[in-house]
Amino acid sequence: MTLRASAAAAVLAATALLGLAPQATAAAPVPQPPAATAENRAAAAQAATAPDTLATLSRFFAREGKVSLAAAQPRIEGEAIPVHHLSPDFVAGRAGAPVARLEFLASRAVSSDGQQAALWTARTETGWQVVNIATGDDEFRYAQLGAAKLPGGTVFREPQIDAWYVAGGNRVLPLDEDAVRAVGAGGTTLGAYRARVAGAYGDKLPGSPYAERGAAGGYAEAGADADAVPAAALVAGSAAGSAAAEGAEVPWAAGAGVLALGALGAAAVRRSRRAGPQA
Repeated sequence: MTLRASAAAAVLAATALLGLAPQATAAAPVPQPPAATAENRAAAAQAATAPDTLATLSRFFAREGKVSLAAAQPRIEGEAIPVHHLSPDFVAGRAGAPVARLEFLASRAVSSDGQQAALWTARTETGWQVVNIATGDDEFRYAQLGAAKLPGGTVFREPQIDAWYVAGGNRVLPLDEDAVRAVGAGGTTLGAYRARVAGAYGDKLPGSPYAERGAAGGYAEAGADADAVPAAALVAGSAAGSAAAEGAEVPWAAGAGVLALGALGAAAVRRSRRAGPQA
């Protein structure tokens, strides 16, 4: 089974476990706005704080018995922040394409026992919806690191190697170890970074033979790290809840990368690191 197929299966399984409303699974992928306006942020905040979302978060935080369902009491802290991923238009060398594009807005969710998660909210055909839940605080931590390292720059993720950067002017600077391995501790020029990603992913963009083979737009199932952790079942004691599903991202899918999975419904997943593209 390709990673694209296993990822889709994971979302369907998580959707069933979470008991999502039918309308949540009907939303189709649509292009995300070029920037996170005040109106976008307000819509994302409304989706993140909806009663159904908070109920889902309670199940998410209680999934491993760290806290009881009743005691989870999830809350949303702070404003939704924009999260950018490496742009396929930039990889393809399209004139004027920025290095990264908006993929979703992230809201920080915190449980009563201190667990944290990121709610990924994106625009769909039926409006702004939570399309994924991921453990940890990566989005918020790297946003802070990037702002400190290069004020006014664009913080973005290269999903294929799970690397985080900040770009501004003609510079691309690393924010984590994966990015340091890719561009060096001192970073690189925008042109040199473009040459690197074009060489790595230029033949794996949407519409390429690689993508049409179902190779998940840059991920191969055999390339998963040994440290990748499958998503925990969210309904304790249920027959369906005993099956773990693997969460994966498909960054080069048509439309918003997150919606390649998220349009099927909100999938509660653990973060898992993926190896780079494989032929």
